[in-house]
Amino acid sequence: MKAITANRLYDGVVLYVGPNGRFVERFEQAELFDEAAANAELAVVLARDTAIASAYVIEADASGPIGREALRENIRRYGPTIRKDLGKQSEAANERL
Repeated sequence: MKAITANRLYDGVVLYVGPNGRFVERFEQAELFDEAAANAELAVVLARDTAIASAYVIEADASGPIGREALRENIRRYGPTIRKDLGKQSEAANERL
């Protein structure tokens, strides 16, 4: 399965395409697509006039990003790995695998 991710321009928050093409902040709310549908939805996302940057397709399953890019995507999702007591890292401590 695939998901589509991007960053919001004004604060850098990681976003995912959710139901009805809306952007959501939590992966659990992201829409999962097969490869053809993901590429079609990505084209729609890129054509919209939105305040997002770098939208792209990632490998994912219901638990989150998978495959060779999983580490990078989880760092984007949860924040840097060196200080787990600050920022979104501390907020996400209970969500980690």
